[in-house]
Amino acid sequence: MFKEASLLQNELLNRIIVEDNFKNIELIGGMDISCNLYSPHIYGVCVVFSFPELIIQEVGEFYCQTKFPYVPGFLAFREAPALIGAFAQLKKKPDVILVDGQGISHPKGLGIASHIGAEIDVPTIGVAKSVLVGEHKELDPGVGSQRPLIFKDNIVATAYRSRMNARPIFISTGHRVSLKSAVSIVQSCLKNYRLPIPTREAHIHSNLFRKKMMNQVVRRRLSSL
Repeated sequence: MFKEASLLQNELLNRIIVEDNFKNIELIGGMDISCNLYSPHIYGVCVVFSFPELIIQEVGEFYCQTKFPYVPGFLAFREAPALIGAFAQLKKKPDVILVDGQGISHPKGLGIASHIGAEIDVPTIGVAKSVLVGEHKELDPGVGSQRPLIFKDNIVATAYRSRMNARPIFISTGHRVSLKSAVSIVQSCLKNYRLPIPTREAHIHSNLFRKKMMNQVVRRRLSSL
């Protein structure tokens, strides 16, 4: 299983473009999943917004089960199928997608944002809440403070203070978006929150989707009694 996964990672890695290769942004997406850490049940959501207004236009939802274990460095193999499935449900495809997770700031340079971007060839940005690899210098406490995240002598992300004294977020290239543009796009989506609106709303909607699906299961069980 892991041998095949590693080979696929290498194949996808060769497709990654770390420069801008997208049209003007009219629609922007946010992706996130909801699940218990080791559960096989994965609930994926892709929320589409107008840009720069950030008004929700559409929500794609997709549920699937996975047999892939929870292993750091390979999390995309658990989560990406549900997110790609949610993307496939959309009538309006976003021009750029913000993914809750890492882009190239990953041991192999292929976090979930890069994995998804390369697999379906859409421009993606990773927006992570913690560091997976690399180090950065201490940020100033003010909003907008930023430092490069360095891994193996390369800049793989930007540590960015989105709210006063809040823990930084980590913005990285996923696919077809430069780091400079990724930071600029995320900045335009913050609206005084720590997390950008697209991934913040995707998180909320993925939890709602999960609860809805679980309630349906309960109702079916009760109706069969």
